[in-house]
Amino acid sequence: MIRTYSELIKLPTFAERYEYLKLLDGKIGAETFGHSRYLNQAFYQSSEWKHLRNEIIVRDQGCDLGLDGFEIMKRAYIHHLNPVTREQLLDRDPIAWDPENLITVSFDTHNAIHFGVKKPLGSIDPIERKPNDTCPWRS
Repeated sequence: MIRTYSELIKLPTFAERYEYLKLLDGKIGAETFGHSRYLNQAFYQSSEWKHLRNEIIVRDQGCDLGLDGFEIMKRAYIHHLNPVTREQLLDRDPIAWDPENLITVSFDTHNAIHFGVKKPLGSIDPIERKPNDTCPWRS
């Protein structure tokens, strides 16, 4: 399945967007260009990438998964919706720079998409609060 930004933004909730993006194939640590440190650094330090990164953050208004109301307060990451291989990067496959293949995410969301280690904040249902529920001596 090829994931696209155009399809992603049609999903109205954080949980739906997260489900759309999370890696289900169990290929944690699968070979991507990220495993070639020199290539990874050359790509992410390039002025071409830095310019595109800024454009994606602006497009997504600095929000996690591009969803209004989920502003990222710390460093924003740019996630490739479809993993990019070493060969694709070496061949300069346009998918590595295609805005349709990129989304702004928080650190926790990025790790949850790749490793499933922790649910991102937006995918957790909010707690319904009641008067005095945080005060143990009042009921």
